[in-house]
Parts: sequence; structure tokens; C-alpha cells
Amino acid sequence: MYTFTNQFMSNNKNVEFLKANMMGPNAMRLAEELASHLNINENMRILDLGCGCGLSTLLLVKKYGVSVFAADLWISPTENYERFESVGIDEKAVPIFADATKGLPFANGYFDLLFTVDAYHYFGDTAEMLPSLIPFVKKEGHIAVAIPGLKYEFGKNVPSEMQPFWNSEIERTLHSLDWWKDLWKNTKGIEVMDIREMGCCRQAWEEWLASDHPIAAEDIKMMEAEGGKYFNIIQLIAKVKR
Repeated sequence: MYTFTNQFMSNNKNVEFLKANMMGPNAMRLAEELASHLNINENMRILDLGCGCGLSTLLLVKKYGVSVFAADLWISPTENYERFESVGIDEKAVPIFADATKGLPFANGYFDLLFTVDAYHYFGDTAEMLPSLIPFVKKEGHIAVAIPGLKYEFGKNVPSEMQPFWNSEIERTLHSLDWWKDLWKNTKGIEVMDIREMGCCRQAWEEWLASDHPIAAEDIKMMEAEGGKYFNIIQLIAKVKR
């Protein structure tokens, strides 16, 4: 399932590239597992929404040969363009600035697939967000999401070992599979095709904790306290039926 990621990481230079550009659990590995549940071909146009430093974009372009619009709020298009040039995907990857909460600058029905890794939990936790994205995807196209989550909702009963790391942002963004299922299942215009825990959770987190990002260093203590008891990674895939 992770043939591209494992091969990419067999090269020390590539490992350093990943370490320098991760912003959470290894987005390349998450993207490869999520993509394995989709029928992606080189003729497709994909929106990689919340692409960060473009690790998911790199996977999509290099493995599948697709054209990708790499949209992010936090990373500048110029920075991503230079990064895409450095890895030889600049002819297939279009870096843009976008804030999903304020509307996207695309035509309706423009994309075959809306793909988002390590990002949707930051902006997709409202009942309004998914309906706002559906129009940008062609009929019979897909919306595919991979996000960190919880094995069950904590509510007010945050486990004692997790309390030192808990704050309003984590409380807002991390939810269980059932929570996301309830949010998506009644949305008009889509058919939910697949919701599951992803298999790469532990490995993707370990690769992030070994990265150069200062937040990764902070997360080490949190993950030691978590000990595999509470966190997972969730994928959601829906087909557009409008």
C-alpha cells in the first residue's frame, strides 16, 4: 500500500526533505493510503486542499501523473512553487492561496477529486463546510479526507494523562469516527462511500515525531502519554451525486 512512500524514504536525501516539510503525521504516507481507496488516473484534475508544504501533492503527481491544484492558507504559493520546482513537479502542480472558510476561487464542477490530508479537521468541523465544497466537484467525482482523530469522544472526561496537552484547539479539531460519520451522513448531494480508521496511524506519527519541526518536539511527550490508547487517523470518502 505504501510502495511510493517507502521507496521515497529509502533515500536519505528524501528523508531529510520529508523531515523539513512535514506539518503533522506524515502526509505522504496518509495520502498514499487514502489514494489507494480511489480510482485515480492521469487524466484527472485534483484539488489538494490544505496541502501544507505539498507532500500529498508530490505523492499524487509522482505516483499517478495527475494535475493538482495545491491550495493552502498557511504556506505561501511562492514557497510551494519553489519546492515543487526542486522536486520536478512544477508543471503538474499549481500552488495557490486559499481559505476554505471564505470560499474557493474555482468554477463549479472543475475537479474530479477533492483531496485533503492532515488539514480538514481545522476547517471542516461545521455542518456548513462540506456542502460548500461539493459544488466544486464533478458529478460522480469524490471528496476524500484523511485526518487525525480519536478512538472515542472524550467530552468532559479527558483522560488524566492527556489533560496536560488538552486545549480548546485540540478539543475542537479532534473527533471520533462516529462524530465525523454523523456530520457527513445527512449531507445532501453526496453518498458516503467509506469511513474507517487508517492503518498507518502509528507509523505516520512516528515519522512526524522524527521530523525537524519544533511542534513535533512538543508532540513527543503527548504521544508518549497517549501510548496508542486514544488517537487514530480517520479517512472519509464520499461520491458527489448532485
